[in-house]
Formats: sequence, C-alpha cells, structure tokens
Amino acid sequence: MSAAQEQASSEAPAQWHRVLTVLADISLFVNTRAVWTQAASHRVAVAAVISVCYASILACGVLALTVRSRRSLVRLDLLILLTAVTLTLCAWTLLHQGSDEARLTTQAAKELAAGHPVYGRPWPWLFDRTVALTPTVTGTYDLTYGYPPLAPLLTAPLLGLGHGAAPATAVSTGALIVGAVLLWRMLPPPWRPAATMVCLGFGILPQYARLGYPAILGLALLVPVVVAWPRIGRGGRLGVSGVARAGCLGAACAAQQLPWFLVPFLLAGLYAVRRGELGARPAALLLLRLTGVAATVWLLINTYFVVSEPRAWLDGIALPLTQGAVLHGQGLVDVSLYLTNGSDRLDWYSHASLLLAAGLFALFVLFVRRLGPAATVLPWCAFFLATRSQDGYYLMMTPLWLASAVTAPAAEFAGAWQPRLGTHRTRIALAALALTPALLAATLAATGEPPLRMAVTGLHRSRPVAASRLAVTVTNTSGTGLTPHFMLTAGQGMSRYWRIVRGPKTLPAHTSASYELGPPAESYGGRYVIPRGGAHLRLRAFTAEPQTLSTVYVRLPSA
Repeated sequence: MSAAQEQASSEAPAQWHRVLTVLADISLFVNTRAVWTQAASHRVAVAAVISVCYASILACGVLALTVRSRRSLVRLDLLILLTAVTLTLCAWTLLHQGSDEARLTTQAAKELAAGHPVYGRPWPWLFDRTVALTPTVTGTYDLTYGYPPLAPLLTAPLLGLGHGAAPATAVSTGALIVGAVLLWRMLPPPWRPAATMVCLGFGILPQYARLGYPAILGLALLVPVVVAWPRIGRGGRLGVSGVARAGCLGAACAAQQLPWFLVPFLLAGLYAVRRGELGARPAALLLLRLTGVAATVWLLINTYFVVSEPRAWLDGIALPLTQGAVLHGQGLVDVSLYLTNGSDRLDWYSHASLLLAAGLFALFVLFVRRLGPAATVLPWCAFFLATRSQDGYYLMMTPLWLASAVTAPAAEFAGAWQPRLGTHRTRIALAALALTPALLAATLAATGEPPLRMAVTGLHRSRPVAASRLAVTVTNTSGTGLTPHFMLTAGQGMSRYWRIVRGPKTLPAHTSASYELGPPAESYGGRYVIPRGGAHLRLRAFTAEPQTLSTVYVRLPSA
C-alpha cells in the first residue's frame, strides 16, 4: 500500500458512511426474533448461534459510532455482512419448506434427474391445503413448471439435501448470499453497508429466497452485470470482464423471466453510451458481440430441453405470459378486485402493461441522458398495470436499483447518443405520445362493467362452520355467452374454485339461471370453512373468453 493510500485509510470515515453502517446493522434486527423463537423450541443450537449474532449486532452498533479510521469501518462492514449471512443461513435451516415455486422447481429437478420430461407435465400432488395455487380464468390451476431451466439444473445435484422443497430453497438462498457478497465487494467501500442492508437486511429478500423463487437466482446473476454497466465495452473492447458479464446476463435470462424485461433497457443504454464514445458502427458491433455471448450462454443452458422437448419447453418458459392467471397484486387491478364489482375488459390490463413497457422503453431511448440511471427501475414499472402486479416483481430486483444508483450515475450518460428531438415542446409531445396508449388501455380496463349480476339465495351447511352448498342466481347482462367459474374469497387474494353442482356450463347472453355450487374438489380442500358467523365475503365469477370478472359481496347468515 502506498503512503497516500495508507494515509487515506487512516483518516476518519465520512459521517454518512457511519450512518449507512448503523442502518445496515439495525436492519439485521428485523424478523430475527421470530426465527429465534422457533429455534429455541426445537433447534437450540441454532438459537444459540442467533444469540451470538445478537451480540455481534450490538457490538457492531457501538463500534460503528466509535471507530476512528476508514479501514476499521470497512472491516466492521465486513463483520456485519458475515453476521447477516449467518442469520440468513440460520433462518433457512429452520424455514426451508418453500412455496409452490420451490416445490415445482424441486419436482422439475427430480424429473430431470430421472430423465423424464420437465415441461408441460402437471404435478397436482404437490399442492395440498398448505401450498398456494395459481388459478386461471379457465377455471383450472397452473400445475406445471413455467420457468427457464437453470434453477432445476442447479437443484438436481442437491436433491439429497433434504425432503420437500429444501433443495430448491437451498439454491435460491445460496444464490442470494452469493449475490449479496458480490454486490458488497463490487461497490465502493463506503457504500458496502447498503448492499448488506438491501440484500440481507429487513428479512425481505431472504424470505423470498427461503420460498424458493427462481427470480432470486436471476437477481444474483444480474448483480455483476448491472454494477457499473455503462462502462462495459469502454474503448471498444469487451475484455474478459465484459465477456463474463455477458455470460451472466445470458444465465440470468435462463433462470427466470424477469431479467428478460431488463435486457432491452441495458442493451439500448449501452449502445447509446458506446455510440457517443465510439460512433454508430463500432457501438453496434460491440453490442452484437455482447448479445452473441449472452445468447450463446442462454442457449447452452437450454439446449437439452430444446432438443428433447422443444414445443413443451417453449410453452413452459412462456407460461407466465400466456397462462391467463387471475388478477392478483397491488397494482391497478385492485380497482377491479376491490374498489368495484369487476370488469368485462380484463384483457386491457395486459394490453396496458405491454403498452407501458413499450412506452417507457421509447422514452428511455429518446431521453437516455436523463433516464439512463433509471434503467434498472423502469422495466418493473410496467407490472403496475399488469393482471399480476405482485410487489415481489419490484422487491426482488431492488438490489439492482442500489447498484445502478452507486455505479451508474448521470455523469456516465452525459455523452450518450440520443435522437435529436427539436424544441422542448416537441419533447413533451413525444413523451405524452409514448405514454398515452398505456393510459387509455388502463382506463378501459379499470372502467369496465361486470357482465354477470349475481345474488346468493341460499347457504347449506355440513357443519355449523362449514359450507356444503351455495345457491346463486346469475344474470348475464352482456351480449355474448359466458362460461363462469366461481370462487368465494375472504380478504385479499384468491381461493379455490367452487364446483358447479347444478346449472348451465355456459350462460347465454341476456339470460338468467340458478346455480348450485359445491366447495372445492377434495384434492383442493373438499370443504369451505366459514371464517366467522355473518362474515362479509366476495363471490367472484371469472370467464376466459372474453376475460371478465364479476363480484358480489355476500353476507352469510349466522349458524
């Protein structure tokens, strides 16, 4: 170390660095007590380790406010990271049952290891009462694997690790830890506490990892891509680092579909930056080389499935975009789910989401010097208008926001190429033009009317707290025949579909009919437990062609 570096490391750290270190330390308290409580009852050794982590958190809090040199504070940041990793592993040791995605990934790995097809095969036995199902507007459930194959490929060697979904959750948890360490290492030292806080603090992303979400694997692979991404190919050469980043980009796209939405923004932004530096042709050639490496890695990971089951593989990796899942999330769909009685134009939510994605991409290209730093945030905005607008789509990629904020500031885009747009008024007009189609489509979706008018006329109970039959009168007010699929929901989210015991499968236009509904089939519960006497519930009816939702509030009579 040179004398100048030695002097710099011995200087007092910046106060904002201390603040970040303290915040990272505090973030480790969140949800830790809940894990310790479970461990204390049946895994005492794990509880003891968590208690040591508590001591580490307290000690780090004192040291963060008292150390006198930058070097000491950086070392303290490393200790906080190690404490966070330990807590993440302790939580996984206790809570590795996973979610429906983890079970599907583990089953896909088992089928792969046995030489069986992975895609297009329903596995209904994975979904008991404790595992969430994804209902579709066709009245069925998504019971197949619908993600690219990297997660099952990595899970297959770990199948002996434990029962249930433990292998898949081990992969996602391990990926999150690796991604956190990579982000911590690649950020400038004063910003490293933020990496610990965003990736492993607050218990948010570790929980998604323990649920076995393949998107966490995609996130970890995107970390080295996004850190300082405007510098990729600087001087016209990819180099070893650029090739490695391109490979990680291809692997991320082979892990889950969310990275697909980020790729156009990164490539367009990189082209604009390099074109401003090198000119149009060298920038295009550089982008072609990077894309070629990424595509090659993606294809290598998918090759076995492309050859062995091409049609099923293609349908499988496109499934989240084509499955027709029912509305769910915290976005604009809540208007139709909770604020009104439904809509006869649900398809327009999907149209609005695609139009917003296209509009935001157009704005990004037109105003890359201003919007360049937001390349890792803009792609997820489109999900706010989608039929599936779960906050996980935003939360799971937030470490990329941090990476871009620290390593891709506005100065990196000052010389980027962007189209000449003329006057300020012209720019405003183009921006409005890019976003108007999405706004119109969203308005159409949210202002639709429910096509079915429903009234609950009777409830039969098998027991005082369990419903066995529900009598409903339904009127089709639309101009086309509809095939309704009914479910009874309480609070947020969806439930299992009820069976039509008596009543027409398809209700013709402008007609009424009486339906007798039975609780979900035995394999999906077999009975419906009434939440409480006189509870307010929602009876929902979904149709697939066209996609519609009709809802009526129900007050069930007391027993």
